[in-house]
Amino acid sequence: MAGHSKWAQIKRTKAVVDAKRGAVFTRLGREITVAARGGADPAGNFQLRTAIEKAKAAGVPNANIERAIAKGSGQGGGDGDQFESIRYEGYGAGGVAVLIEAFTDNRNRTAADLRLAFNKHGGNLGETGCVSYLFEQRSVARLDQAGLEEEELLEQLLALEEAGGPSVLSYSVDGEGADVIAPYADLEALQDGLRRQGLPVLSWEHRWIAASPCRLEDPDSLRSCLRMLDAIDELEDVRSVTANLEAEDDLFEAAWNGG
Repeated sequence: MAGHSKWAQIKRTKAVVDAKRGAVFTRLGREITVAARGGADPAGNFQLRTAIEKAKAAGVPNANIERAIAKGSGQGGGDGDQFESIRYEGYGAGGVAVLIEAFTDNRNRTAADLRLAFNKHGGNLGETGCVSYLFEQRSVARLDQAGLEEEELLEQLLALEEAGGPSVLSYSVDGEGADVIAPYADLEALQDGLRRQGLPVLSWEHRWIAASPCRLEDPDSLRSCLRMLDAIDELEDVRSVTANLEAEDDLFEAAWNGG
């Protein structure tokens, strides 16, 4: 899959640790709050159902989830309407393109926090549209690795399309599972169809995917870029961060571990 980098795998591993942090709970709570504007019943609100599944996977307590739903749907008399979705764009060391989605109640604060994270690590926050053309927004379903054979997966995906399911654009298999990619509008149909095929769906989301990668070979640039992405990803207002970064696996590991 063009543009798919080890950064995505690093984030999945890192999320196990980050899930214990209050900032991540706050971030997921905001996502639920915004989704609940479309209705408090997850059965009739796919966006809310998706946000709840992500929160549960991260270990967010049910009480937190219920409060966030109440706030967003107006039942809790809270400030759910204060949050807005904003996209930011910029460049990291070595010309790596970075796309950020945020939920914020204060644009000035969020922009200032992001600018500091970029500048501190040799990057710069750019104008809207400066890198978004390098990415495509897709539907992605994550499958569990347990008992998953690539040949069988391919047969199941072909069967899904033949049965009238969504068109699968691509898939990638790694040591932990597989990502199945479909058009943006087909997220609900994708996860429903995969489950009907008996495939172990762990999660699903809309994800920005890089159409053209930026490959780094300089260890210092890679280290700076990874530190910048990490700093951005830890900001409370940030919902997601995507980069078109690519490098050799051993270079990634050395940079990530400070080598």
